[in-house]
Amino acid sequence: MLNSDDALDTQASVRRANLRRALQLVFRSSGTQTRAGIARATGLTAATASSLVAELIESRLIVDGEQAASTGGKRATTLSVDARHHLILVLVVQPTSARVALVALDGAEIDTRRLAYTAESRDEALDAAIIAIAAEYGTRVIAAGVQLPGTTDGRSVFESVQLGWQDVPLAARFEALLGAPVLLVNDVDAEAIAEAGMEESPSGYRLFIHLGGGVGAAITLDGDLAPGPRDRAGEIGHVQVEFGDAARECRCGRYGCLESAASLSALLGAEFTDAMEADAVAALAVTADEADLGAGARALARAIKLISALLDPTEVVIGGPATLLGDRFLTLLQQETDYHARGTATVPVRYADTRATESAGAAQAALTAVLGVRWSPAQLIAASRASH
Repeated sequence: MLNSDDALDTQASVRRANLRRALQLVFRSSGTQTRAGIARATGLTAATASSLVAELIESRLIVDGEQAASTGGKRATTLSVDARHHLILVLVVQPTSARVALVALDGAEIDTRRLAYTAESRDEALDAAIIAIAAEYGTRVIAAGVQLPGTTDGRSVFESVQLGWQDVPLAARFEALLGAPVLLVNDVDAEAIAEAGMEESPSGYRLFIHLGGGVGAAITLDGDLAPGPRDRAGEIGHVQVEFGDAARECRCGRYGCLESAASLSALLGAEFTDAMEADAVAALAVTADEADLGAGARALARAIKLISALLDPTEVVIGGPATLLGDRFLTLLQQETDYHARGTATVPVRYADTRATESAGAAQAALTAVLGVRWSPAQLIAASRASH
């Protein structure tokens, strides 16, 4: 039998769960959801639904909007996400620069900044940027998502070759400066989260592969990351896929790594860098050597077929600057993936949806961590248009 304290804890946890359910319903149908709609969707009484809405309004998470269309009786008042107060800080960290964005609860970026630094000045520049945000926006910032290249458990950077970091407790450091929870997100994981957010009801396994200066992957299940117990899932760039004379030397010093054949440096030449503008990458793609594209597609297809045989994903999504390679590379990749597919299902391959903002994945991860909700695809698209 529950004692009084246990009963209170249970009641509080049920209340929190119901608040998240009500808030998610507003996030999914902002501007059209109503108190009656929440009651119907949750099975709660009208009085309980109204109580939840009142608390969410008091917390400045949602607001009353226009009156809904009449259904014969008194017109209900619609509910919308409150985009006027709370903010999520997103910090996209790269080796020599960073992008800082303040994201409102409707997903729109209200402030963006660029930082430039050297490896020696990076820590000081990032700390100074966070201190400046904290001073300007104060308690309006309810969470931060820090996107970076490297392995992380959300709290520490285990290893980032690009940043030269190893076992860095970055989240705790930034939290002390910001005064709000901080979540670290691997950059490819952030892309996969943003991609999953563009689908209304994602289901099954999805394999997301980033092709840029390096090669990385992420796996989602029903729209959520499936990172593995050691947070190392997706580190496929230095898995050997080519052998013998076909194996090229990789920058890691070994031969035949997936990155040595399928990175954009391999596909487009040494001129490519991750810092290139999209127009420059697209121009390189037009003149890319057919043999290099074919070799890269074959190498990548080997990795895709092996992973697909184990996971049986619903699809494979290619993200990063590789989305600028166009139909020529995608057709080659699909042909190679389909080749010798006996015994396994044919897996469709497509490019990532590029309509979301650069900060969408890390912002979504932070939003879910602090409030337990997700944006709808319509919100992400609308937010991207507003931000541009």
